[in-house]
Amino acid sequence: MSKIDWSGVFPALTTKFTAADTIDWEAMERHLEFQLDAGVHGIIILGSLGENATLSAEEKLEMVRFFANADRRGRPLVACVAESSTRDARAFVNAAEEAGVDGFMLLPPMRYSSDRRETMTYLHDVAAATACPMMLYNNPLAYGTDITPEDFARLADNPRFEAIKESAADTRRFTEIRRLTGDRFALFCGVDDLAFECFALGADGWVAGLVVAFPAETVRLWELCRAGRWDEARRLYEWFLPLLHLDIGPKFVQQIKLVEALVGVGSAKVRAPRLQLAEADASRVEEILADALANRPEIQQGT
Repeated sequence: MSKIDWSGVFPALTTKFTAADTIDWEAMERHLEFQLDAGVHGIIILGSLGENATLSAEEKLEMVRFFANADRRGRPLVACVAESSTRDARAFVNAAEEAGVDGFMLLPPMRYSSDRRETMTYLHDVAAATACPMMLYNNPLAYGTDITPEDFARLADNPRFEAIKESAADTRRFTEIRRLTGDRFALFCGVDDLAFECFALGADGWVAGLVVAFPAETVRLWELCRAGRWDEARRLYEWFLPLLHLDIGPKFVQQIKLVEALVGVGSAKVRAPRLQLAEADASRVEEILADALANRPEIQQGT
């Protein structure tokens, strides 16, 4: 039996930085508590939203150690693997497993756009370096390498792969993966503004972005969909959708971090080469948020 229950809302946490551009551990601890209080089901660190590519190898392991030793109230800790070489990826998963991570979210190799044979070999080789369960992460729009439904069917023979985060922004992928693999994998929505549609197609969970600022609403949407209360879920989703659109595009990290700052649960600081949003872009985010807050629904969890 897997050590991870692959279901529910797994926030992809942002990485909080100090004015000196070091990781702000106090802010990370506060943010973990904020997410847990809202009832999230797992914790993901070092993802795209967590600015993985700007962190050093030692910072990544420091992050794993910090969260592995934190009181997560029984929630699993999943670390994203986003490396450029097989050697570095294997070294990271080996060290992170030793540090206490529960599982991994594995991307194809970074920077180099691998072909199908190279991608499949990479995924198997990295998985062989750990005994921890893995979620395969497909995001061809951002990273240029596509793990197709047919590829997932071939990867099903490897027991290390237990879940899929599908971020191809095509809900047909969910149906096709289910058609080819049945219930072999837990399927997670990886695109915030497709969450309702993915749940309607049977998604098991959501690797969420705007959850970092609105965890109660995110968890409630999942609960309503899980309970089959589709009309209520749709109304909540319609309110949420303009904010969820901020999870899309090249500035999604800056946009989401600005929302965190504006609602008082984080900072807009990003690590270079990213810069904070230009005035016009920031104003657009502020307007979207102001409208959402003016019409924010009252959330009653568990009812």
